[in-house]
Amino acid sequence: MATSRERLNQTLNHIEPEEVVVDMGSTPITGINANALDRLRRALGLEEKRVKINEPLQLLGEVEEDVRQKLHLDCVEVSTGMNMFGFSNSGRKPWILQSGLAVDVPLNFNTTVDETGRTYLYPQGDLSVPPSGMMPKGGFFFDNITRGNIEFDEDTDSARLDFKDDFAVITDEQLDELKRQCDYYYNNTDYGIVYSGAIASIGDFATVPGPNVKYPKGIRNLSDFMMAHHVCPDYIHEIFEMQVETGLKNAELIRQACGDKIQVIYISGTDFGTQNGPFMSLDSFREFYKPYYKRINDWVHKNTNWKTFYHTCGAVMTFLQDFYEAGMDILNPVQLSAKGMNGKILKEEWGDKFVFWGGGIDTQHTLPFGTPDEVYQEVRERLELFSKGGGFIFNTTHNIQSPTSAENMLAMFQAVEDFKNTK
Repeated sequence: MATSRERLNQTLNHIEPEEVVVDMGSTPITGINANALDRLRRALGLEEKRVKINEPLQLLGEVEEDVRQKLHLDCVEVSTGMNMFGFSNSGRKPWILQSGLAVDVPLNFNTTVDETGRTYLYPQGDLSVPPSGMMPKGGFFFDNITRGNIEFDEDTDSARLDFKDDFAVITDEQLDELKRQCDYYYNNTDYGIVYSGAIASIGDFATVPGPNVKYPKGIRNLSDFMMAHHVCPDYIHEIFEMQVETGLKNAELIRQACGDKIQVIYISGTDFGTQNGPFMSLDSFREFYKPYYKRINDWVHKNTNWKTFYHTCGAVMTFLQDFYEAGMDILNPVQLSAKGMNGKILKEEWGDKFVFWGGGIDTQHTLPFGTPDEVYQEVRERLELFSKGGGFIFNTTHNIQSPTSAENMLAMFQAVEDFKNTK
């Protein structure tokens, strides 16, 4: 029987594998909240130990080897070890989630709590500067804090100066860590290997405020940033040009460190859709985003065998032709609950052009709030729809959220196993 790595390769090339490829945790948008992961570990009868936080913004838990083995997962992440707040995930110390669950967080995961119960997280772990993340009392994850925003006008300073601290070239130390991970997983396991750090998430609302920057400057408020596309377009182009320049430098460094041991590289997490329609017009996408994505994808396809992974939530059906022309290989999370996102049309008209990574079950409604029977049924229906002919990796529609019950998660994975056994 083909290995996980071989089946991922088949799937990426639109060849239907013997078994559907299953992912949980290989990227920061295909993972699981720490509360849910602890609940799942207990339900699986695994060793009781503190979940490790590996993505501070969303408080995602690290999916470890015992979970991968128990659930027959096929993919692993490799990364530089740096997170969105600009500090390394290395080192560990205990921390308590608002649910009361004790977890392990990185050493530089430093927080304060105010008199209302809000929890604050700091860029690069530096408590001497204003916080860049805030979790409200009773919350499940952090939100970015807008700092240093200026109103846009014709006298706006150079974007290269304003955003000079946002995008960094991978250091030798980080590259060594990436190479170590790649070599280990490639030589000692059969997992499919995914580079999980978005190398050019241009215009991503999660990064525009600069959560990793101690003193951000420039246009940082999200509504101002979107308006700037039309009021001062050169400013936006300058940011994206700088971001892509850095992304291409990092892509070359990743290639030198790992070569084609990596099968998938996460390029961007920028959302282009809302629940009910696109964030922007096609004209805006074609002017501000498509050319930059095409440059990155063209480089990847010319210099490597990697497939390019793009995350965009929401109703994006009208963008698909342009996504394809830009060279995007993989679409995530395949949000069928958004307006116009018809799974049958997606598979019939676009299933030979894109690999759909996700869409296996709705994480807004069915998985957290449905019954185990409803979860099981939806998973089976999605597998029947998307798996035919290859080009589908089973994963939830975005990360598994904190309130999700163990019973529903077990029903989801049982449906996957039963589907495999019917083939």
